[in-house]
Amino acid sequence: MPGYLDDLIKRSKQKAPTPAAGATPALAPAPAPSKPPSKPMLASSIPRAVGKPTPAPAPSETATLGKVVEPAPRPAQMPETAPTPPGTDEVPGGEKIDAYGFATLYKMPDGSKVYYVPVPKSSGPERRILDTIKEAATRLITVTPDEIRDPDERRQFFKKRVLEIIESSPELGVPASKLDFYADTVVRDMIGYGPLDLLLADDKLEEIMVLGPNKPVYVFHRKHEMMRTNIEFSQDSDILAIIDRIARDVGRRIDVKSPLLDARLPDGSRVNATIPPVSIEGSTITIRKFRDDPFTIVDLAKFGTMDTSLGAFLWLVVEGMKAKPANIIVAGGTGSGKTTTLNTLASFIPRGERILTMEDTAEIKLPIEHWIRFETRPPGIEGSGEVDMDTLVKNSLRMRPDRVIVGEVRGAEAATLFTAMNTGHDGSLGTVHANSATETLVRLKSPPMNVPELMLAALNLIIVQKRIHDRRKGTIRRVTEVAEVTGVLEGKPQLVYLFEWDAATDKIKPTGVPSRFLQELGRYTGASHVQIQDEIRKRKEFLDKLVAEGTRDIETVCKRIQDYTG
Repeated sequence: MPGYLDDLIKRSKQKAPTPAAGATPALAPAPAPSKPPSKPMLASSIPRAVGKPTPAPAPSETATLGKVVEPAPRPAQMPETAPTPPGTDEVPGGEKIDAYGFATLYKMPDGSKVYYVPVPKSSGPERRILDTIKEAATRLITVTPDEIRDPDERRQFFKKRVLEIIESSPELGVPASKLDFYADTVVRDMIGYGPLDLLLADDKLEEIMVLGPNKPVYVFHRKHEMMRTNIEFSQDSDILAIIDRIARDVGRRIDVKSPLLDARLPDGSRVNATIPPVSIEGSTITIRKFRDDPFTIVDLAKFGTMDTSLGAFLWLVVEGMKAKPANIIVAGGTGSGKTTTLNTLASFIPRGERILTMEDTAEIKLPIEHWIRFETRPPGIEGSGEVDMDTLVKNSLRMRPDRVIVGEVRGAEAATLFTAMNTGHDGSLGTVHANSATETLVRLKSPPMNVPELMLAALNLIIVQKRIHDRRKGTIRRVTEVAEVTGVLEGKPQLVYLFEWDAATDKIKPTGVPSRFLQELGRYTGASHVQIQDEIRKRKEFLDKLVAEGTRDIETVCKRIQDYTG
């Protein structure tokens, strides 16, 4: 092996020629130098070493050949303290504003913000050493990533082997302080999503945006909002290699004939990718990350999205005092937090009810035992096998659900869902892209949803949530109105606003208008108006207590709510 590495190092020290079109990307394992491939090669496509094969690892480290392939592993969570990035320089002229895990955040003189992580430079000695290690690893490690099913075992196995290569090759000149840096970088490129793994590991990021080659990758931070990173892809083939890996992980294809990709990563993050010719300046990747620990009503109250008074009201109507739950639509624009609020409403559902959720991308997370999740399926490579939302909703009605939850209502499934509401499936929930309660009704009645006006009588409440750019607080998310749908059966559909947001005080306030649904709930439960209002007050006090205690994780909050007895 030393002789082989010596030869690689000699070649790596030679002046590197300008990469030709179609050359192997830096993020993919390098092929044999004598025969460059016509397209990017990934770790799984590299042939095994010639000659006597290396013995396979023990069963604990690998899986039996021929089994189902596991997708790329989710990156490990970021450590609590930020290590000193080896082989990199700090952002010149920047003021450090935050540091955690592998990330250091800076504010620049022009007001922009930079998200900095330790990644190798696209050229220079550091890159040449990494390329040498990757080429050696792809030829000396005879186990392909697909053979190890467990993501953690896979990462540990490859890192161990890469470290062995580095440590047994002092001619590489890698100091002991940088062993982990080089090993982790090589492993990310071989079995993960390259430098994007560092961003995927950060739970404080909402969005990861790759704009194309020779452009910085951007992120949207939950606290610091839009930020530029120090990650940049020098060639479009580098981005294509990552897109290709994502597509293969989910059994999809992306090429000139089908240049768009919508998929879900193993950690649940939603990814959209485009390639030329539809994206003119190169390939793009947009990843919407979802928290491992979703927000609860306690978080929304602390953020100011809604207060505990509104939270108590919504808890009562979703639960329906176990007699008559409300049918509710959450409306809002992109990134307004509709799904987060939908998840919060679903956590109010009483224990023991059978819940079926249908989504384009599985985002809802509930600590509930009797819960079945469905996800739509796009057409396969042959153009067949599609399962759309309408099909899932129709199928769910044959499964005796107590609650039907649709992640996003946008097409023919709307009429199916409202049919369910009108045939006794109370407590249904869903989201719609709309900016107001009035617009929600218009969209529901218009193509492609085409819900007959008479069926709108089954809809009780519309919750509108918006993402607002406040000049004092920055970007905030607020429930701006809660409206009740009335008068449909009389031929005069109208909206009665029960809660409205006051921008001057940044508070959501009750309008004082009586709720017809609460009157109907009284008829089903035998409770008077005074008793129902008293119950809402008690629930508000209960939520206030949770907020004061700082109890916020979904498991605990959901259990405490389900254990509530008044």
